[in-house]
Amino acid sequence: MRQAGRSLPEYRKVREGIAMLDSCMMPELVTEITLQPVRRHGVDAAIYFSDIVVPLKAIGVDLDIKPGIGPVVARPIRSRADLAQLRALGPEDVPYVTEAVRMLVAELGATPLIGFAGAPFTLASYLVEGGPSKNHEHTKALMYGDPELWAELLDRLAVITSAFLKVQIEAGASAVQLFDSWVGALKPADYRRFVMPHSAKVFDAVAGYGVPRIHFGVGTGELLGLLGEAGADVVGADWRVPLDEAARRVGPGKAIQGNLDPAVLFAPEAAVRAQTDEVLEAARGLEGHVFNLGHGVMPDTDPTVLTRLVEYVHERTAR
Repeated sequence: MRQAGRSLPEYRKVREGIAMLDSCMMPELVTEITLQPVRRHGVDAAIYFSDIVVPLKAIGVDLDIKPGIGPVVARPIRSRADLAQLRALGPEDVPYVTEAVRMLVAELGATPLIGFAGAPFTLASYLVEGGPSKNHEHTKALMYGDPELWAELLDRLAVITSAFLKVQIEAGASAVQLFDSWVGALKPADYRRFVMPHSAKVFDAVAGYGVPRIHFGVGTGELLGLLGEAGADVVGADWRVPLDEAARRVGPGKAIQGNLDPAVLFAPEAAVRAQTDEVLEAARGLEGHVFNLGHGVMPDTDPTVLTRLVEYVHERTAR
């Protein structure tokens, strides 16, 4: 349940007065924030607290996370000369990640830690647009208008992302998740041609470590089969597609993650349980299922509701 921490009062307290990117570079703070949902909710795994633009910041890209807006890039990438902003990432660029993961693994004991990174397309969309975008017009203009430059951009980002995941795995992460938050903006043919080879490169780069690899995007109902084809062991489905249908689209040999609508958590408890039952029933007989929300926890979610949800899922699946 990515971002489960941001609904917690203890999260707001420890983050008070500390900028998002600064907080991602403070190992003790990262450890505390990562542990908070595990302590309070009793979830089965911890998710490393970071942000998808951390590796870009680490290699010197001039960007910041603006409150209420998101990542904003000072000099968007629109030409070949702009690619000079992107160099390779090494462990020495993110020593705070190695330190934080090691601290977390020691604290968590038998509870696994899931590392994560942003996928090449989503990182590219921020870099090309200069910030969040609803329509991704600059991104698609570059993708269609200069396929060679686009391929080089995503190839560089695949190398950076692979290195960022390797740092987390080598420090002790038990699994890794690749977030392609905005790839649902593409039609399947464009995903296969312009994006999938680069996501596949990331999954291939970490395949030798033997840790489970998870792939997730939002609004990707039409892409689910391709997301699995890119090389993940687990494909995340948002709430828009029933879980059993998501599994059918992904095909055999993959586990499915998801997919309770985060907005359901604002409904009465009986409704939350009914919707949870629907997800668990749809998951019956699947090759593998990780119960999760279909997207991040909304900041105004009552933490008590999340705790009760975790308890209910544990109760149901223990039967």
